[in-house]
Amino acid sequence: MQEQETQVINEARATLKYARISSRKVKIVADLIRGKDVDEALAIVKFTPKASSEIIEKLLKSAIANAENNHNMKHENLYIAEIYANQGPTLKRIRPAAKGSAVRIRKRTSHLTIVLKERV
Repeated sequence: MQEQETQVINEARATLKYARISSRKVKIVADLIRGKDVDEALAIVKFTPKASSEIIEKLLKSAIANAENNHNMKHENLYIAEIYANQGPTLKRIRPAAKGSAVRIRKRTSHLTIVLKERV
């Protein structure tokens, strides 16, 4: 019988749920930093003039802290293995419109996840 060697790959993750921003807007910035080293990703996010970049920067710093403190990973070797934004529940609001009618406003939310791994 052959014994299979299972290589345990450490991964650290951070999630943000119910962020009050559309997942479509978040995906623009997420695509920029996917697969990049952590320091490079932080620099990209810092200088990207999008509403979601502030949220992603905060979440990325949280994921880095999780990696260093909970999983004993080294900051220099970290890279963004996965980053995705899924659609959350939509808050439905009503706004008055012409002729006594009403228009529905959809305030979208999103769930963000960042997964960091170490380069070998």
